[in-house]
Formats: sequence, C-alpha cells, structure tokens
Amino acid sequence: MSARTWADSGIVLALTAIGLVGFEPSFGGYSFLLPAIGGLVLGATTAIVASIFRLNVVTTVTVAVVAYFLCGAAIAVPQQALFFVLPSLQALSTIAIGTVYGWADIVTLQTPIEAPQHITVVPYFATWVVALVSTSLAARWLPSTSRSAWRYGVVLLGPLVIYLASILIGTDDPYQAGVRGIGFAVLALIWLGWRRSSDNVAQAGSQRIRSRKIAGTAVVLTAAVLLGGGAGWWFAPAQDQRFVLRDEIEPPFDPLQYPSPLAGFRHYTKQVTDDVLFTVSGLKAGDTVRLATLDSFTGKLWNVTGAESSAEGSGTFSLVGRALPEQTFVTPETRNDVTFTMGEYADVWMPSIGYPTDLVFTDGAALDARDSLRYNAATGTAVLTAGLREGDSYTIDATVQQVLTVEELSDLPVAAVELPPVTASPDVVTAKAQEYAASATTPAAQLEAMRLALTTTGFLSHGRASDTVASRAGHGADRITDLLESNQMVGDQEQYASAFALMARSFGYPARVVMGFAPEIVDGQAVEVTGDDVTAWVEVAFDDVGWVAFDPTPDETDIPQDQTPKPQSEPQPQVRQPPRAEADAEDLLTPVELEESDEEDDGLAFSIPGWVYVLGLSILIPALLLLVPLLIIGLHKARRARRRRAAAAAHDQVAGAWEELVDQYSELGYSVPSRATRVMVADQLDGQVGEGTLALRTIAVTTDDAVFSGQEVSPERSDEVWSATAAAIEAGRAGLTKRRQFVSRYRIRSARDWAAKISSKREDS
Repeated sequence: MSARTWADSGIVLALTAIGLVGFEPSFGGYSFLLPAIGGLVLGATTAIVASIFRLNVVTTVTVAVVAYFLCGAAIAVPQQALFFVLPSLQALSTIAIGTVYGWADIVTLQTPIEAPQHITVVPYFATWVVALVSTSLAARWLPSTSRSAWRYGVVLLGPLVIYLASILIGTDDPYQAGVRGIGFAVLALIWLGWRRSSDNVAQAGSQRIRSRKIAGTAVVLTAAVLLGGGAGWWFAPAQDQRFVLRDEIEPPFDPLQYPSPLAGFRHYTKQVTDDVLFTVSGLKAGDTVRLATLDSFTGKLWNVTGAESSAEGSGTFSLVGRALPEQTFVTPETRNDVTFTMGEYADVWMPSIGYPTDLVFTDGAALDARDSLRYNAATGTAVLTAGLREGDSYTIDATVQQVLTVEELSDLPVAAVELPPVTASPDVVTAKAQEYAASATTPAAQLEAMRLALTTTGFLSHGRASDTVASRAGHGADRITDLLESNQMVGDQEQYASAFALMARSFGYPARVVMGFAPEIVDGQAVEVTGDDVTAWVEVAFDDVGWVAFDPTPDETDIPQDQTPKPQSEPQPQVRQPPRAEADAEDLLTPVELEESDEEDDGLAFSIPGWVYVLGLSILIPALLLLVPLLIIGLHKARRARRRRAAAAAHDQVAGAWEELVDQYSELGYSVPSRATRVMVADQLDGQVGEGTLALRTIAVTTDDAVFSGQEVSPERSDEVWSATAAAIEAGRAGLTKRRQFVSRYRIRSARDWAAKISSKREDS
C-alpha cells in the first residue's frame, strides 16, 4: 500500500468517526464508543490485511465474518465473554441477535439506551461494515484505475451513511450539529478537491496550477463554512420538529390487546381476597401502589389511550434500560430502594409507586426477561411483556407526587393536558356534577365538593355474599347511571372512581383513573399485599403541581335497608262491560283499490342513476370474491367434522376428534409434525401455544387408549373427547391475532400439506 492509499483510508475513517459521535444523545454518554471504535479498527484492519495479501472477495468476506464474531465478544459484549476476551456461546448468540434485530430495537428504545444487552452490537456492526467496505475500496479500487470525483464520492457513501444514521436514530437534541456538519464537509471537500487532480498537477509540475488549486480550495471552504453555517442557523428545524425515526415508529407493545385492568377489579375483591399477591418493602405510611393508569372512556370501560390516538398517551410504552425517564410534571418526593417480590400475582402490569426513575431486577425469571420491560413516562406505568411470575423481584427508586390540600390548590388552575375525549358518558353524570359543585367557584373546590358528595352519601360494597346490599360489577355507562340514579349509591372503588372521573371530565378537567393497591403500611416494615387491598382513585392535573390524587370512595359499609313503602293497589269498582258485537272478519277491513300502471313501473326502473349500479357492483363483486370461498371452505370443514363425529364405531369418533383438532391447529397456522405420535404432536403444540395452557396431551392419551386398548368406548366418552377438543381449538384460536384467525378460515389442511409436499419436491430437485 502506498502512502497515498494510507492517507485515503485515514480520511475515510476520520469522516466515519465524525459521524459516529453523533450517537451520543441516543446512548446518553460515550459507552457506545468502545464497540463502535472496535468495529471501525477491526473492519479497517481486515480490509488492509486483505489488500496486502491480495485476497479475493470470497476469502476477504469469510475472514471478515470470522473475525467479526471472534473479536465481537471482547469488543461488543465483554460481560458475556470468557475472561472478558474469549467468545462464549452466549456472546456469539447475542452478537447474531444484535446484528439482525438490534436495528428494530434501537429506534424503539427509550433514550438513554442501556438495554437490551445486544444493543451494543449495533454500533459495532455499523462501523465494522463501513470500515471494511470503504477501506477496501480506498485500498484496492481507487488505485486500480484512473481517479475521478465520482469514485471518491462512492467511497464517501459509507461515512455519509453513518452520519445520516446518527441523525435518524438520534434524538430531538442533536450533538454538536454545526461543528460536526462543518467538519465533515470541510474534510470531505479538501479530500475530493486535492485527490481529484493531484496526478495531473504532479505531472505538469506547474506552480501556477497548484496555486490556483489552493485558492479554489480556500474559496470553496470559506463558502461552505459561511453558507453552510448560516443556512444551518436560519433554516434548521426546531428541536420538536426534527425528524427522528424513534418518533415515527410505533412501539411494538399494544396494551389494547390486553383486557383493561379495571375490568378485573372484582377478581381481586372476590376470588383472591386473602391471597398474598406480592410483598413490598420501603414504602411510607399513606403510599399507594400503582398498577395501571387509564385515561380513555368508551362508554363500556376505562382503558389506556391507543398509540394511534396519541403518540404520548397512556398506551404508548417504550423499551427502556435501568434508568427510566424522569417525570418533570410533579411536586416531588423521593422513595428509594422500594422492593417488590411477587407472590400469587401474575400479569404483565408491574406494580410500582409514583414515577420510577431506576428499576433493577434482582431475582426470578424476570432477570432473563429484562428485554421485555417497557415504560410509559407520562403515567409512571411499567409493563413486562413476558409477564411477572412468583419469585420475581425488583427494586425501584421513584418520585411520588406530594400530597397537597384543597387549600393549597385553591388558587391553581387545572393544567392544559391533552387527553382523549370521553364518549358515551351518561347525562346523569353532568347533572349530578352540576348539582354537587353548584356552590363552588374554583376547580379544586368543585372537585372537592363532588368528592365529598360521593363519600358522604354513598356506601361501599364489593357485592360479596356477606354484604347487606348487592353491588353489581362494572364501571361502564349503564353501571354509573344505576349508581347515581338509585335511592342509595352502592358500589366500590371501581364505580366511584369511574363516576368521579367522568364528573371531572364533564367540567373539562384533565382526569384519569388509576388502579392499584392501598395496603396498611408501617414505616420501615415490609407489607404483604392481598386482593383485599385493591383500590382505584382519580388523578387530576393542576398547573405547576402535577397529577393530584382524589379518593371518592366512601368508607361506610353499614348500608341501611331501603324503607320506601311499596304503593298499595286500590280496589276499583266493577263495571259491567257491554257485549261484543259479532262481526265478520271481512267487515272489519276497509277495501283499498290500487291502480296498476305499467308506465310508473317503467319510470321507476329508469329513475335509479347509473352510478348506483356501478357502486353496487364494485362492492358486491369483491364481497362475493371474499365470501364465496369462505362459505365453500366453511361448508367443507363443517361436513368434515360432521362425518368424523358420525362415524359408526365410537372409537372411530374419538379418533376423528383428534384428527379434527390436528387439522384445525394446522389451519390456524401452528406447525404440526407430519410423522409423530399423538403425544409428541400434543407436546409440540403445547410448546407453541403456551406450556400448560391446553389439555392436548390428555386428549392424545385418551385417543390412543380408545383406539388401541380394544375396549368398548361409550358414546358419552366420545362426547367428552369432542367437547374437550372444541375447547382446545378455541383456546388455540384465542392466542392468535385477529388477522391470523381470519386467514385460518380460508385454510384447508389437506391443501396446505399438498402445497408443502410440492414445495419440498422442488427444493430437492
């Protein structure tokens, strides 16, 4: 390699480094530099060695890939390497996963990026590829032919991609944008300008040409600095208008696919009342545990806001690391080292307190599921998509909202917080809100008046058998109407929180429902949280203060019986009715004569515009193309199941039930092995759907017993197997998305097996 080639390679690597430092805002520091610079050095070294030894393309790529994995353990994931240097199987797996999937995660991770572990592979891979390709071109392609501007431009594409990636994968706050932009442009222009015709200058040996070149370069650089810097100053978009990919890509977790936590309120108060859900330590007296924050009401239930409605709503959860985004809209109090240890609780919603700022998993299966942690900074709600299990433990530091009195809030307006509009709210809510808050003038006074009206005139009942008055579950519009229109308001936190939030929203105040737990806490002691500790409250946003909690649930449980006397019927004098006049049925009908007119009928036919026919056909034809195959396939499947269930022998009916189950699962998109025993098939399907969720193995064993035992199978036993099969099929269908459920209606297993066999024969040939 000549000195000129070394200089070209150095310029390319320097330009790559300028673009590389732009990732600092995304990672919240320079932790990414070690794997990034390691990839840069490794890629450049591989390219230079391949150039010196004149390796061909295939050999170069092979050596580069081997070096990438062997050195990647020490560079990108040293914590997984043996002695921090040697590659381990776990390190190699992490490198492969990060190379393929890290790009999708890096644009959905909440900054600063700290988790998952494979995320450090992204800068390592990016710089390795750019250095390998760009240095190979500079060392082997540029010297091999006449040098021209477009060839240098091709070599510059790699560093330019890194520079653009640092912008697109970055944040709204760029890192030294002006300095990096001018530095990149100046270095690239000098290199392009001098390398473009340096050969001609050397051959001509003309001092005049060299002087002109120096002057031209100075003019170009001055213009680039002045014009580029000025344009960047005047025309650069504001920070909140910058285009970054993480603001455009929808997070993968969709909480709307899970049931609303508030809809399962009575599960805690009735079914797991005394069960220890989890143990928590580090709380102070009066603290409450947050489970979910709900700000959208549909008339049926409260739920989180969908990501399609609001980019920063309660339903937008982002991948995060250990350090969670800090909540600035809060009057803060701190809680440190609050530890949660799961007992009977098992769900994706993570119990927490206030707004967590730091979260560390300390024990249980959650240690290996850290990559599935997602967090909503606006509501302080965290979810673990892998689900919490018994034995999982984590410790958080958090900021909680300071408790403020009504007097302290009296002069404060509510905050201008954008929430989704409430739909289908009952009219009685607005009427009662106006009645309760008629004498109040400030938002805090109106909210307190409504809260007092509910707590002093209402009664608490969870609808248990021991309660003196029944209390219906639910918090939709019909249940709230029933609560507010009854002579006595009877309900629990689910109903009162929903009613109070709807009343606050009727005034236009930003209110949301929070579901959680309120155990009896003694400072310095751990507390066991049971289902009986479940509660719900309402938070209202006040300007310059934050979200303030209101508890509208009454404490009174001694519900008086309704003493309203029932109206007694008064006897009426008997009056003799006149006899009915007998009349023929024909006399009771009034004949109407209708004139027939062929002209009117003909005119009616031509009165329909032609576009109506076109529109009808445009809708009818696609509908037929969609529904006719669905009808035919549905009839085929129904006939198939009917034929199997109506088999002459009972053991054939049992075998037919298993065949129907396997066919249905194959049509639902599950992988069904073609050559395996029934038990093996059941185990594989259980693993795909969810271990322990189905009784497939039981059905398989029962079928084998009925077919091979030689004993007589009763019709009742056949019916039981068919019932269990139907339940298993529905369970398998329930675990799929709506799209996969719809596509399965067009599938026939025999056709799928035939297509797979044809495809296999083509691959073998």
